[in-house]
Amino acid sequence: MTVERFGAVTFRGKPLTVIGEPLRVGDVAPDVELVAPDLSPFRIRSTDGKIRILSVVPSLDTGVCDAQTRRFDQEVARFGDEVVLITVSADLPFAQRRWAAEANAQHVILASDHREMAFGQAYGTWVKELRLEQRAVFVLDRDGTIRYAEYVPEIAQHPNYDAALEAVRALLGQPEPR
Repeated sequence: MTVERFGAVTFRGKPLTVIGEPLRVGDVAPDVELVAPDLSPFRIRSTDGKIRILSVVPSLDTGVCDAQTRRFDQEVARFGDEVVLITVSADLPFAQRRWAAEANAQHVILASDHREMAFGQAYGTWVKELRLEQRAVFVLDRDGTIRYAEYVPEIAQHPNYDAALEAVRALLGQPEPR
């Protein structure tokens, strides 16, 4: 049975419905099939063995989503190849590919949920009225366990970048930067 949570997110103060149950720290991250910008299938589990930041955005063509993806792209570059950034949106793969070229994004895997909204339902981020994702950030350990989860309550707000990056540093055994 599909869970619908009215008011779980707002857009400019207007309450909206989110489909799917929210995930929590300690949950095993669901593995769903998404679509890569080249239209090939992409699965979260294909990156097992790496620490992953799942950056979930409504649309890369908006200012906050663009800034969020660029920020995480820059931050992940500092961690080296032990950390992977996966940005999930309901944008068409063609739009994701265009965005990546324009942004010169080098360290992000883009994955589209446009076909079935399977990610949105499994992760509790599908905004029913907009058929977009709720802004969220998850940090997964190498085995796919969620070690950080944030559901941003207002679509137009930024996530807590520092908290997500601290979760990554903790998994890497790195001290907090000064």
